[in-house]
Amino acid sequence: MQGSIHSLESFGTVDGPGIRYVVFFQGCPMRCKYCHNPDTWATTGGVRMETDQIIEKLERNKSFYKTGGITATGGEPLLQIDFLTELFEKAKKKGIHTCLDTSGICYRKEDRELIKKFEHLFAATDLVMLDLKHMDEDAHRELTGHANACVFDFAAALERAATPLWVRRVVVPGLTDKKSELERLGRYLKTLSNFEKLEVLPYHTMGKAKYESLGLAYPLSDTPELTREEAKQTEQIIKSAIK
Repeated sequence: MQGSIHSLESFGTVDGPGIRYVVFFQGCPMRCKYCHNPDTWATTGGVRMETDQIIEKLERNKSFYKTGGITATGGEPLLQIDFLTELFEKAKKKGIHTCLDTSGICYRKEDRELIKKFEHLFAATDLVMLDLKHMDEDAHRELTGHANACVFDFAAALERAATPLWVRRVVVPGLTDKKSELERLGRYLKTLSNFEKLEVLPYHTMGKAKYESLGLAYPLSDTPELTREEAKQTEQIIKSAIK
């Protein structure tokens, strides 16, 4: 099976536990205002690769990944769920830890055939890192262009499957940093039995150059980066609500 791959990173240290072989999938339905990879949005383009090619590349340096594994990110890997599942199933057969970094936006609980595909994927997935962008539906739609009901449905499906969950929150000044929103996120995480870890990611402007190179207007040009101290404070607010 072939998939559209944007790029590969052989030494990822922030994409799950340990050292990771990171596969960036091409294509994403979201248009997050703070996205730093707009070059992954288009479903066209990328490099066509087979799952065996990726596994072979990983195995050349398999000793580096003894405490890590393979991470699928993007873009949005779930747009290519069949390819993703095959990749993870092959990795699992070789004893490689599998991690999915996703927004959960592609989940559709009313689509029975799609749900079966997700169940197969979950069976081959050791860890999901879910980017919960905003708890409020209107704010989520304004931030990403999409409602968030399917994201919560995805999280519920992960809990039913007992798939370990890490939750990520990009904290953007003025957009995702209100105390009431952070507390709401914490209270929600407290309800998830498979929730293991919170990662607060400070907003930065490193993707601005990509927008310029693609001829796109950067939507948050007047938004300041989040400082380390501010990131610590927001993390503490969320964690206080989890307790």
